[in-house]
Amino acid sequence: MVDLSINIGDLQLKNPVMTASGTFGYGLEYQDFIDVNGLGGIVVKGTTGQHREGNPYPRMAETPHGMLNAVGLQNKGVDVFIDQIWPKISSFKTHVLVNVSGSTVEEYVETASKLAEVKGIPGIELNISCPNVKEGGMTFGTSCASAREVTRAVREVFPRHLMVKLSPNVTDIAEIAKEVEEAGADSVSLINTVLGMAIDAETRRPLLSTVTGGLSGPCIKPIALRMVWQVSKAVNIPVVGLGGISSAQDAIEFLLAGASAIQVGTANFVDPRISQLIIDGLEDYLIRHNINRISDLIGALEV
Repeated sequence: MVDLSINIGDLQLKNPVMTASGTFGYGLEYQDFIDVNGLGGIVVKGTTGQHREGNPYPRMAETPHGMLNAVGLQNKGVDVFIDQIWPKISSFKTHVLVNVSGSTVEEYVETASKLAEVKGIPGIELNISCPNVKEGGMTFGTSCASAREVTRAVREVFPRHLMVKLSPNVTDIAEIAKEVEEAGADSVSLINTVLGMAIDAETRRPLLSTVTGGLSGPCIKPIALRMVWQVSKAVNIPVVGLGGISSAQDAIEFLLAGASAIQVGTANFVDPRISQLIIDGLEDYLIRHNINRISDLIGALEV
């Protein structure tokens, strides 16, 4: 027997495998494929203060070893989430974190305040890094001052676990991480998608209605690994790594780089069973290497 349990601050996870916001719906959509309760945690799709339709179609495009998306935080708003969706997923026997997004600091605070009143929500993932909205989103995560401001404001109204999701579209992600740590974040997750674009040469038009969008998938994994390694050395709070993870080997690399847990994103679209397969692969890795606890791998990279 091996121990796959890990802690992200005050959150005790049965294993380090979580699912990334926007790629796993609310968990309900995947129940026919895997035992959702066996996951370390779920981060539900982005939730905003008000209903959002998202961006016009087309808003997804396949690229070599990845995909571009410009969905634009389509959701029914926090009130509908609390009244209609949370009752359906609150019985999951795993941590369910709510990804919170907004266009203004006030919207972030309003949404987080409402979620703070809901019994059973263990934490939120503060998304200050979405590249697919015209206002807010990534804007808050690309400067130290704005990242600090929104994190501190939300910290004042949300008493439970506060994870802040960081953008890779910056010069120094470690500096941003240190700012949100100082502002009260309990953990950070990184990376969100990398800003990119795709063009149809025959029509001479962009493949996305928004021209640019967020690039995800295996193609961004080396960038994500590098940034997780840098941030884990710069902060004292736990780091949750994501970006191109599609196998147990990928997950182990992120743990070695300093991540305490990982999130699986785009790979969920390729194989809805992938999160469970990664958990199985982690267990097999520990057995083969005669390691008793997965936590022993965190930050164990030999440089």
